[in-house]
Amino acid sequence: MNSLKKDLRGEVEDQDLDQALENFRLSVYAWSEAAYSRPRTASVARRRRSWRPAAAWALGCVLAAGSLAGGLYDRHHRRELARIAAVQAARQRQLAAAQHARMEDANLMATVDQDVSQEVPDAMAPLAQLMDEDNNR
Repeated sequence: MNSLKKDLRGEVEDQDLDQALENFRLSVYAWSEAAYSRPRTASVARRRRSWRPAAAWALGCVLAAGSLAGGLYDRHHRRELARIAAVQAARQRQLAAAQHARMEDANLMATVDQDVSQEVPDAMAPLAQLMDEDNNR
């Protein structure tokens, strides 16, 4: 009888364990079904974008463009100054050449005048001698 009692108790315990496991399995299924059927909200991960890297790039581009523009302006300014200096030097050379030409013309005219002119023309020489004699007396 003891052995029959033990067998019955083991069957009862096996039935209780089977029932507990069956209840646990059903509760897991119910929970899974509820979890799958409930409405879900998808959360979008916000990517935080900082304005600092964009501002740093923009500032870098502005500095590079400013440096380039400053260099180009300086180069243009120097070329303009060189062009103006060349124009002024050409004008000075023209003025000096014109003045030199006027001086040469004046010297040439003075030389021609000296070569061509006499104190008294040859036709008037006897009259000039009479005047000199009158002045000496």
